[in-house]
Amino acid sequence: MTAFAAGVPCWADVMLPDLEAGKRFYGALFGWTFSDGAPEFGDYTQAFKDGRKAAGLMPKQDGRMPTVWNVYFATPDAARTSAQILRAGGRVVTEATPVGDLGTLLVAADPTGAVFSVWQAGTHQGFEAEREPGAYVWTSLSTRDPERADAFYGEVFGFESVADAPASDERFRPWRPAGQEREIGGRVLMDASAPAELPPHFTVCFLVPEMDDAVRTTTRLGGRITVEPVATPGGPFAVFTDNQGAGFGVMAPK
Repeated sequence: MTAFAAGVPCWADVMLPDLEAGKRFYGALFGWTFSDGAPEFGDYTQAFKDGRKAAGLMPKQDGRMPTVWNVYFATPDAARTSAQILRAGGRVVTEATPVGDLGTLLVAADPTGAVFSVWQAGTHQGFEAEREPGAYVWTSLSTRDPERADAFYGEVFGFESVADAPASDERFRPWRPAGQEREIGGRVLMDASAPAELPPHFTVCFLVPEMDDAVRTTTRLGGRITVEPVATPGGPFAVFTDNQGAGFGVMAPK
């Protein structure tokens, strides 16, 4: 059983070269507190917002691994989702693997090359805090092949591309799980302005109370503003990079 419907983003975590530096950065930016690292799971550390699970941080076990935020989509059956990913033209990076009694993890890539994770919940259901300041709020896929991406996520997770949404245009298309009214993310067209070496990727977004304060805090902590704040129907949006190189999105209420 899972607290999240199939295909809904249920967790996010970041791989970092320096776990303690990451705790200082995100603790100051989002007001997170942290669990002790779990040695049996590579010192994986959970972040809490007001005592509720908000995200995860883990030290990189291999320096060649990317410094990056990861998004997890919920599934009731990771093995079945693995087969669906392969049928839809995706690639399985890490086969469905039990993580103690916490759940089962699958890592995959879509046909355009974007990497994502899938989570079959055990005792760890996923987010306990979301869609509030200091917590996860949204995910977006940046891709150069939007038609292929829409077809893949539609086949694997049942996402519907919402052409008539207020924010929809030729570059951005929200996604909505079939039969549901709430949009859970979307995809963005990577046009000629995107560096050629930048691969397709997901951006994990968090809500902050006020954008200007978040910008000042991030730069003070050694991070940088990758995409300057822009107005969206949901409120100001920007992309930040933390002080170790992991990119993430930030949104503020209207």
